[in-house]
Amino acid sequence: MGNTAQPLLEEYQLGDLTLKNRVVMASMTRGRATNAGLAPTPLMAEYYAQRASAGLILSEGTWVNPKSIGFINVPGIYTREQVEGWKMVTRAVHDKGGLIFSQLGHIGTASHPDHLNGELPAGPSAINPQTKSFTPQGLKDTLTPRELTVAEIKQTVQDYKKAAKNAREAGFDGVEVHAHAGMLIQQFLSPATNRRRDEYGGSMENRARIVFEILNAILEVWGSTRVGIKFNPVAISNVGIMTPDEETIPMFQYMLKKLSGYNLAYLQIEGPAEDLTGTPVAVLQDNYFSHFRRHYSGRLMANLGFTQESGNAILKEGTADLVSFGAPFIANPDLVERFRYSLPLSESNRDTYYTGGENGYTDYPGAEGFYI
Repeated sequence: MGNTAQPLLEEYQLGDLTLKNRVVMASMTRGRATNAGLAPTPLMAEYYAQRASAGLILSEGTWVNPKSIGFINVPGIYTREQVEGWKMVTRAVHDKGGLIFSQLGHIGTASHPDHLNGELPAGPSAINPQTKSFTPQGLKDTLTPRELTVAEIKQTVQDYKKAAKNAREAGFDGVEVHAHAGMLIQQFLSPATNRRRDEYGGSMENRARIVFEILNAILEVWGSTRVGIKFNPVAISNVGIMTPDEETIPMFQYMLKKLSGYNLAYLQIEGPAEDLTGTPVAVLQDNYFSHFRRHYSGRLMANLGFTQESGNAILKEGTADLVSFGAPFIANPDLVERFRYSLPLSESNRDTYYTGGENGYTDYPGAEGFYI
C-alpha cells in the first residue's frame, strides 16, 4: 500500500502545527511514575520518544491536582518536580521530531481514600459512582463521596488552568481535556451522578457548565488550536452508573453546537466498545462518527480500535480528520513505519500494561530491518 493510497500518512495542518501524518498516539495509562512525587521518569521519556513518528502524541491522563488522583503510579502536572519530569519527556519527543499534547484529567468521585490520605473523594453529588479504583492494594470499590461546594468547583477549574500553564512551561505543544467516561467531567454531565440544584446541576446547560468553564480558563493560557477535548459519550463498561441515558444524545448535541464556536485543535470522540442495540443511544450504532461529524463543525479525531485499513477508510470518506491509536502503539513503537510498509503488527502483553518497569514498556523492538 503506497503512500498516496494512505490518508493516514498524509501531512495535516492542525492550526499552526504541521503534523507529519494523521496517526495520533492515544492517551494510555501505563503506571510507570513509580515514585512518591508521581513525576515522569527517564524511562517514560524513552517510551514517548520511541513513538515520536506519530503525527501527534497524547500523553497519558495526567492529574491536575492532588485530589484528582485515582489510579496508582500515574503522573501529575501540579508540582515543580512533575513539571521538571515532563520537560525531560517533551525534550526527548521534540529531539526525535515529534509533537506531544498533555492530557489533563481529574477522576473525581471514582477515586478512593487510599489515594487521598484517607479523605473521601469529592464530585458533583454525594452519590457512589459504583465503579472501582486501582489502589496500591489493588482494585477497590468506590465509596459514597462528598459533594463539592461551588467554591471548590471554581478552584478545580483554576487547577485545570494552572495545570495548563505547567504543561506550557514543561514544553508540551498543547493540551487535551480528559472529559472521558468515568472522569469528573462525565460525573457532572450524567444525571446519575449529578443531582445538584445549583448552577452546576439540573438542566443540560447547568450540568455542562464545568466543561466550558474549564475550556475558557485554559484558553487564557493556550491558543484555541492548541487545545483539544476528548469524550466517550457511549461508554457502558467500567463506568458504574454513568451509562448512556435518554439525555445523552441531546446533551452532546448541545455541547457540540457550543464547542463548534471554539475553534479547538480537535474534538476526540471514542466509539462504542459494545453493541448499542437496546440502549438509549441505539440510534448511534450504525453511523456513530457521522453523527458527531454532522453536529460538530471543527476537526474531529476518531478513536475506536482502528486498524490501518479502517483508519484509512474513515479519513478517506471524510468522517474524521485524525485517527488515534491506543493498544497498537504499545507493542509497535514504529507503528507509522509499519503502516507505511504494510508490515505485520506485534502483539502487546497485557500482563505488563501497568507493572512499572521497562518490561513490556520500552523493550518492544521496531521492525527497522524491514524498511531501512
